Amino acid sequence: MGAQYYGADSENGDRIDDPSEDALFMTVGDLNDSDNTFVVVQPDEDTPVWFASGLDEGGYEIVRRDTTRNEHEVTTATSINDIAHDLTIWMAARDFAGRPSMQVSEF
Repeated sequence: MGAQYYGADSENGDRIDDPSEDALFMTVGDLNDSDNTFVVVQPDEDTPVWFASGLDEGGYEIVRRDTTRNEHEVTTATSINDIAHDLTIWMAARDFAGRPSMQVSEF
């Protein structure tokens, strides 16, 4: 069974379906300069409209792209904890096929 919402794939072939913030922390922490230099997080579908990736280059370069919202942001960071936290929040705001839309009701 695949991911319900998204998966994290590392260059070395590791995959985590629907990773938690802690799993993202460990995945980014496993990056190195030789054979596992990046991780990509994207919806588990044929033509994903958004993705986030991290690249280990002595710090970390984070790319966030969402074609449905016209977003393309590239940042750098050194704190794996901050990266995992920020990615978790960013991904929670993405649209997923089959997930109910968020509704705001008036009280």
